[in-house]
Amino acid sequence: MQTSKVLYWAPRVLGIAMAIFISLFALDVFEEGRGLGEMLIGFAIHLIPTFILIAVLVLAWKWEWIGAIFFIALGVFYIYLTWSKFNWTAWLIISGPLFLIGILFAVNWLLHRKTATVQ
Repeated sequence: MQTSKVLYWAPRVLGIAMAIFISLFALDVFEEGRGLGEMLIGFAIHLIPTFILIAVLVLAWKWEWIGAIFFIALGVFYIYLTWSKFNWTAWLIISGPLFLIGILFAVNWLLHRKTATVQ
C-alpha cells in the first residue's frame, strides 16, 4: 500500500517541481533598460512551457496514460528542438526529468489497470 502511494504522488510532485524549475528561466527577462510592458510580455511568453507542463499535469492527474505519453513526448520534443544548440547535459537536465515523470505515470497507470482487472 505504501509503495502505491509513493508511486501515485511521485510523478505529480516531480511534475510540479519541474514546472517551477522551468519557470525560473522566465525570470531572465527582467533587466534594466526595458519597459515594464515589454518585460511582462516577455515573461508571459517565457512561461508558455510552464503552462504546457501544468496543462499536461492537470490532465495526467486523472488520466495517467496522458501523463505517460505527453511527458515522454515533451522530453523527446525538447531534444529534437535543441539538437544542435546545446550540450547533452542540457538534455539530461530538461528531458531527463520529463522522461522520468512520464515513466512513473506509465508504471502507475499500468499497475492501476492491472489491479482493476484483478478485482
